[in-house]
Amino acid sequence: MKFNKNILSSFDFTLPLLVIPLVMLSWFLINENNRFLGDKVLVYVSIGALVCAVIFLLPIRKMSWVIVVFYWVNIALLVAVDFIGDVRLGAQRWLEIPFVHFTFQPSETMKPALILMLAHLIAKNPPKVSGYNLFGFLKLAFYVLLPFMLILKQPDLGTALVLLIMGFGVLFLVGVNYRIWLTLLVGICLLSPILYANLHDYQKKRIEDFVSKEPDYQVQQSIIAVGAGGFQGKKKEEATQTNYRFLPIATSDFIFPYFAERFGFVGIIGLFILYVMLIFHIFSMANIDSKDYFLRVVAYCVGLLVFVYSGVNVAMTIGLAPVVGIPLPLFSYGGSNFITFMILFGLLEHLVAFKNNFVYNYTPKNFLKKGP
Repeated sequence: MKFNKNILSSFDFTLPLLVIPLVMLSWFLINENNRFLGDKVLVYVSIGALVCAVIFLLPIRKMSWVIVVFYWVNIALLVAVDFIGDVRLGAQRWLEIPFVHFTFQPSETMKPALILMLAHLIAKNPPKVSGYNLFGFLKLAFYVLLPFMLILKQPDLGTALVLLIMGFGVLFLVGVNYRIWLTLLVGICLLSPILYANLHDYQKKRIEDFVSKEPDYQVQQSIIAVGAGGFQGKKKEEATQTNYRFLPIATSDFIFPYFAERFGFVGIIGLFILYVMLIFHIFSMANIDSKDYFLRVVAYCVGLLVFVYSGVNVAMTIGLAPVVGIPLPLFSYGGSNFITFMILFGLLEHLVAFKNNFVYNYTPKNFLKKGP
């Protein structure tokens, strides 16, 4: 079978042009802080690029049964975490792959699984002009709430909330009857005291620390690092917050204040522009064809993920949101989160490039016959 080179004419080159600078900046900072971790980032980037290429070549739209199986396998893995998962820092979130002693978080693979499942279900049964009715909404909400509850139990409040916001956010964008949203809003307001009472103690403490007058130590040091960067930032030797280890976990969740100390206000504005351009570009991919609900749902979900992750991460590092352990996408150190986004970008590229003709080998004559 011969690969159709004309597919590259439909390839979205803007997406990698926006992603590559973020990845390069991330590697530069992490390698500067810890060469061992910097080398591991290069490994993650290589694996991520390979996975992205593989996903790009898969005939996703013809794999309905695989999508359903993929979703339920991930649900089973989340259930398994509760019985045989590794416990770290009081949280049971990891499963160990036998014989290789490599661990992974099923909550990460649940993200593409949920996105594909929602895209499959919505494309199969698109909303009416007035939006989904109560039955249609509850059916879709079930697929969002099930992994949400399982991840919340680990406990992993940050990832659980991200999935919840992404899932219900895409339903809002696709279309649900407004009466349902009003009912949900009233219900959440009435049930919020009960929801708070059922949080874990450490989660309550984070909320209490957030609403108290003084932020905790790590947020205080983070704010100092952001302010210390000034207008143009500091040289590596002068970045005292990072060099003297005042700034905790500077290469992962708190990499933004590390970046701010090194590159200052100018660097922050440049980083924000990159993320805004990336988010708007992903959302623009949803408008390529208003009738292609599979592409619309995937683009909305990925755009919401980048927006929520980046927004919450920056907000929590400067004291505007509770610390919930959410990484800065494509920037914070971590293989699972990075590879998850590479999977999603590969999926987006596939849906755009193979939109009009889902075959790998054809002649121009055959293409005219099979085209839309």
